[in-house]
Amino acid sequence: MTPEDVDAVVCTMNSISSIEQCLMSLRESQVGSIIVVDAHSSDGTREIAETLADKVLGDPGMGLGNARNVGIAATTLPLVLNIGSDNVLPPDQLPAMIEALNSENHDGVSARTMVVGEGYVSRCMAAWRDARFRSGVVSVIGTPTLFRGEMLRGHPFDSSAQHSDDSELCERWARQFGSTFAISDAFVFEIGKADWQEIRTRTRNYGVSDAETLRRGRAAGWSTKRQVQSIAHPAKVDLLQPVVRLPKRQALTVAPFLLTFTGLRYWHWTQAVMKREKNFADNQ
Repeated sequence: MTPEDVDAVVCTMNSISSIEQCLMSLRESQVGSIIVVDAHSSDGTREIAETLADKVLGDPGMGLGNARNVGIAATTLPLVLNIGSDNVLPPDQLPAMIEALNSENHDGVSARTMVVGEGYVSRCMAAWRDARFRSGVVSVIGTPTLFRGEMLRGHPFDSSAQHSDDSELCERWARQFGSTFAISDAFVFEIGKADWQEIRTRTRNYGVSDAETLRRGRAAGWSTKRQVQSIAHPAKVDLLQPVVRLPKRQALTVAPFLLTFTGLRYWHWTQAVMKREKNFADNQ
């Protein structure tokens, strides 16, 4: 298969700083079609998308899982690429993702993300990504992801998931179909995201995802050990794992950032739980 066998799905919301570069990179990669799902952008994102995408659909505002499914339902080609509106795909990297998908017969692969930017936050984000997301077989993959189209259309994301859709889908496929996943050697660039506002947004999304994942796990009958593993997950992957994997001098430099990142993720997790409990109490 070639890039022409790929439908690219891009979910957007006020992505004016990156959407043109993202969609142009997909065109230059010669994907078969580009489908944008826009969440009522008010900054000109939709207007740009309408000039560069093959289809621009509306996001009903029911969460990221639902938005992705809107785009996936409009795909027809053998492969589906979910890519962020802040990602720029170099033209030679999509073939590498396709090769990784087929060489080991995985049901999905992702690409590594290279952070573009200068300053302390950019360096820390780059180090965090390099240490956390390394090539090889993994249990869960995140955006950008390349899936087999028929499989994804038949068994899409959980439409009720606000942020934990990647984990839920990969774990469900592995459990039901024995699916395997991997991070390929391919890479994309991430632009316009290396600042503290992005850190707050990212950790909020992760925190909500953590709360969703643990809540679903408890409902599914997770053991105490499995629940503890879920609670410890942010500290393991966002703090301990990078510190161990990075060179000592670099680890010391980024440690304050990693501590802040992990702390914010747990704080947003707590806030998501408290908000849900308050809404439940108000509705009684």
